[in-house]
Amino acid sequence: MTVTLDRNVENFIGIPRQLFINGQWTDAASGKTFETPNPATGETLARIAEGDAEDIDRAVRAARAAFDGPWSRMTPSERGRIIWRIGDLILEHADELAQLESLDNGKPYGVAQAADVPLAADLFHYMAGWATKIEGSTISISVPYMPGVNFHSYTLREPLGVVGQIIPWNFPLLMAAWKLGPALATGNCVVLKPAEQTPLTALRLAELIAAAGMPDGVVNVVPGFGETAGAALAAHNDVDKVAFTGSTEVGKLIVAASGASNLKKLTLELGGKSPNIVFDDADDSAIEGAANAIFFNHGQCCVAGSRLFVQQGRYDEVVDGVAEIAKSIKMGPGMEPGTQMGPLVSEEQFRRVTGYLESGKSDGATALAGGGRHGDRGYFVEPTVLTGTRPDMKVVREEIFGPVLVASPFTDLDEIAGIANDSQYGLGAGIWTRDISKAHALAKKLRAGTVWINCYNVFDAALPFGGYKQSGWGREMGHQALEAYTEVKAVTTQL
Repeated sequence: MTVTLDRNVENFIGIPRQLFINGQWTDAASGKTFETPNPATGETLARIAEGDAEDIDRAVRAARAAFDGPWSRMTPSERGRIIWRIGDLILEHADELAQLESLDNGKPYGVAQAADVPLAADLFHYMAGWATKIEGSTISISVPYMPGVNFHSYTLREPLGVVGQIIPWNFPLLMAAWKLGPALATGNCVVLKPAEQTPLTALRLAELIAAAGMPDGVVNVVPGFGETAGAALAAHNDVDKVAFTGSTEVGKLIVAASGASNLKKLTLELGGKSPNIVFDDADDSAIEGAANAIFFNHGQCCVAGSRLFVQQGRYDEVVDGVAEIAKSIKMGPGMEPGTQMGPLVSEEQFRRVTGYLESGKSDGATALAGGGRHGDRGYFVEPTVLTGTRPDMKVVREEIFGPVLVASPFTDLDEIAGIANDSQYGLGAGIWTRDISKAHALAKKLRAGTVWINCYNVFDAALPFGGYKQSGWGREMGHQALEAYTEVKAVTTQL
């Protein structure tokens, strides 16, 4: 038995979905379409217009016209009210958006309803308040080579202009909110390219944005493939900034495209291989916490706690406990009541994750739980706990982006800091201990953008999120995100 589909959802997926450019629904210039599958079955869910370079160019021109026109003429208060209304509309259509997210991504409907949708609404509400608080400062200056001359100096924070935003498939609605909220609050216009695997909630969000009173052209949504639409957006000479969430490999391509075009500004939220560290004195909640850190959203989280390090005295207890939780997780379609873990998002991702499982086994790792495919239909992979790993193994070094945990013991605080930091990534980390002084001492040593102590996967619109090293450039959320969408202008007047 599955959750009864909302009538609006049935209607939405029942007809081919178009591009949203300049406030209008339109076919791709090429006339091409592509299918988005239901990952629980592999069957076609909906058909989507396939945008490419010509459509991106149309969207950029529409965004530029809106930036030079109605959007820039609005007061910050007027912009803030529209952004707030978007958050309200997300909550008003929460069940519908959660169903679309579950169908398109595979995640449990209940998870999308409890986490993805309300967090997306909260992000717009939070950023709406910032629209009226983009401020400069006055600065007292003295010029050594102009003695006795007085000046009045101040700074302005101004929007960048047209922003290209490329979002991933693991949290489609939430990542759209993370990107759109600060860009709109600071007065920019946007061309958004959702992941080709999960375009549905971004397209439905476009309808809600229009209903909120957004002027035409301020937000444009162009589904398509990374090699065509994404590449065209990254290289476009009239795009002032690109914000991207995805793999480190693609992030490097976007850096190259920016350098080869107009040297546009970039925000990159990239890969991770986050350490989750459990000390001997940790509370028993560390076991469930370690399981949640890797198995939430099927392990398809850039910040997933995929490397578990447990102090020697508790190693067997904790790892065995996580393995038992893994074995008990109920797998099934996201729209089936009681499902705790749905399928991976696509056949490509399914092959990637199972390929890593085979690599781990061939390198000598042991699966305490899982280790293979679940069932014979859809893109399901068992929650897996691997032991007997070595630091040089691919399953330890590389981001798998699936429900696969590698576990290792450690002895003391000084040792674990070096081991945890032995990665090209630096996105997140977890620490579990009753000794708060030890926790803060280790948090300071960890090269990660987010460190959780006695918790994991805690997010809020006010908290900055981003990574060290090859986990990216810049920060999402919080007031720090606003800096990435503004230019600072210094103005000086001789008195």
